[in-house]
Amino acid sequence: MKAKQKMMPCLWFDMCAEEAVNHYISIFKDGEILDVITHAEGGLGRAGAVLSLSFKVNGQELLALNGGPMYQFNPAVSLFVNCGSQDEVDHLWDRLSADGGAPGQCGWLKDKYGVSWQIVPAHLANMMQDKDPARVGRVMKELFQMTKIDIATLNRAYDG
Repeated sequence: MKAKQKMMPCLWFDMCAEEAVNHYISIFKDGEILDVITHAEGGLGRAGAVLSLSFKVNGQELLALNGGPMYQFNPAVSLFVNCGSQDEVDHLWDRLSADGGAPGQCGWLKDKYGVSWQIVPAHLANMMQDKDPARVGRVMKELFQMTKIDIATLNRAYDG
């Protein structure tokens, strides 16, 4: 199956794209590899070695490239995941931050490959756009104290 999206993020890995993609598709229940491109004989890489993989997680197509050590990920670009439940937040947070990943503030984390993720409850945006500044303030105060987001705590803060 070929990629169908006209535009998609390309993630540059230091020769571990296939490992990273397999990790990601094992975490997301709808994860799948869509296409694999290998180096041709006489090309820049070893013939048959994986150059890139297109894959899908959460309905989003991405491209993973075995680009080498020239570039590193940083938090200026992250993958934002809207979660429908605390179970989903917990599952994604625990799996993506495992084995060398690192938690960040307010739902951000870095996975073991250096990719930054935001694991956020979908209704947080509605809370942050509430017309009542006191509600928004209480939610922000709690959010800024969190690494992994706790939906029940945010709901209590929102409700006052």
